[in-house]
Amino acid sequence: MPRPGVRGSQAAASPSGSGSHRPGRPNPTSVGAWPILFIGPLMLGIAVFYYWPIVKNIVASLQQTNAFGGNPEFVGLQNYNDLFSSPDLGSAMLNTLLYTLIVLLGIPLSVIIASMIELPGLKFKGLYRALYFMPYLAMPMAVAQVWKIVYNGQFGLLNQILRGLGASNPPYWLVTPGWALFAVALFGLWASIGFNVIILSAGLKSIPRELYEAASIDGASRWRQFWSITVPLLSPSIFFLVIMTTISGFQLFDALYAMIGTGNPAEPRTRSLVSLFYREAFVNNDQGVGAAIAIVIFLLVAIVTFIQFLGQKKWVNYV
Repeated sequence: MPRPGVRGSQAAASPSGSGSHRPGRPNPTSVGAWPILFIGPLMLGIAVFYYWPIVKNIVASLQQTNAFGGNPEFVGLQNYNDLFSSPDLGSAMLNTLLYTLIVLLGIPLSVIIASMIELPGLKFKGLYRALYFMPYLAMPMAVAQVWKIVYNGQFGLLNQILRGLGASNPPYWLVTPGWALFAVALFGLWASIGFNVIILSAGLKSIPRELYEAASIDGASRWRQFWSITVPLLSPSIFFLVIMTTISGFQLFDALYAMIGTGNPAEPRTRSLVSLFYREAFVNNDQGVGAAIAIVIFLLVAIVTFIQFLGQKKWVNYV
């Protein structure tokens, strides 16, 4: 038999009803300041090293300074007027887009390579992945120097092969304006395959083998299985690579600088947006125009990425 007054004391201890917690105990729904303590240093680093430089660059694009960055003078949109009135901007933008499109062709090639590596029963899969991924681990400048030797017009391996096949006068790849950008883009395509294959191999492992077995029972060929199962279920990985490759293509500089250089007669015809930024900001010491070019690159990457995210709803299948 319950003691008298027990129910009354419980009701007095929790006047707000059954949903209240007892005094002295922590509320399980209250986390206090712990999230701020954990993410605060990260957000501070992002603000200092990412957002603040963007703000400073926007301000610099509206100013004119001397060669050392001193004596800033507000000129408004004059730097942007000078930039868009120059024919170099259109040429650099076209070269950057052409390079990016060529490098994007490495993604379907990587899909085929990754699918072949992940075939059931294939031995030494880890070795094949490592062989494809090793060039990605090497320093880009060092690999570019090796390809520069391969492209050499006199003793390069590529021209030696072409002469052996009967070509009497193969081009000087890196000094001919019509071939130089294509040669650099081919190097970029080759350099991106290793990373692409690793990402796509991980995506292929997540596809259930039962789908292929069921398709085989229904009489679907390997080619039909590839287009109806592999490609649709691999589309999230493909979309990720499209985004990363596009952003990397708009940042083209190191391969051009290593393989083309500055005194090359083909340099004006292969100049990218980042190369144009380097010339204006650090060669011509026009930091205002250089900052304006950086803003243009930032906006182009943001617009293209936004369009890609809008379009992915039509072809990317998230399971």
